[in-house]
Amino acid sequence: MCALRDYTFVLAVVLVACLAGCKQSAPSGPASAAPDPAGTLEGHGDLPLDTSRKEDPRLLGSETLVRSYVSVFGALAPLEAQRVLQAGGSALFDTWNDYLGALGFPDYRVDLPRNAQTNALMVATFERVGVALCDAALQRDKAIATAAQRAVFDFDLPVDQGPSKLALAQFTPGFDSLHRLFLGYPAALAPTDRTARFFALYQATVAAHTAPGVPTRFKPNEAGWSAVCQGLARHPEFHFY
Repeated sequence: MCALRDYTFVLAVVLVACLAGCKQSAPSGPASAAPDPAGTLEGHGDLPLDTSRKEDPRLLGSETLVRSYVSVFGALAPLEAQRVLQAGGSALFDTWNDYLGALGFPDYRVDLPRNAQTNALMVATFERVGVALCDAALQRDKAIATAAQRAVFDFDLPVDQGPSKLALAQFTPGFDSLHRLFLGYPAALAPTDRTARFFALYQATVAAHTAPGVPTRFKPNEAGWSAVCQGLARHPEFHFY
């Protein structure tokens, strides 16, 4: 019995010594730590690196998005925007009351609380509002002779003689103006070749509206610019944070 206790004591001593040796021989600091780019900046050597999990992108607040829409399209009051969207009988828009629930607003008339979670219906409804506003803005702006007085299309719309006839160099200034209006920075600074991608959208829309028998209230080049506006009004950078 004493021999067993002695053996156990010796084994414990050996284990403690081994652990102590391993601790002393271990390198200081994590060997596989990723480099911290901020740490290379002067005065940022002690800046901690935030590696916590971030939330998924969320839709901006409904009031914020509606205010952004009506300010982009001429600083209209919501009811004035509703009147403009209903003009012409094109069924682009009904009334704000018809969209309250889908846009996430509370409706106290029927005791409907605010929708605090982003969902596909909210995104689709805001996109529909953007599509309606782009068409309405084009109808209004093309009737204004002075480009500087237009709310959205504050540039001269180059005339496209047919599918793929408009050069990229002619398209770029107008697209950059719309990009700055909706997303707040030059298109050249976008993380992807956004100008070329939207130019392809413009060309495809013009080609579709050039085909005979296509019912449209816009000329092909006007439909192309409206599609570009709709793409920017539906862009994630405009809707999410």
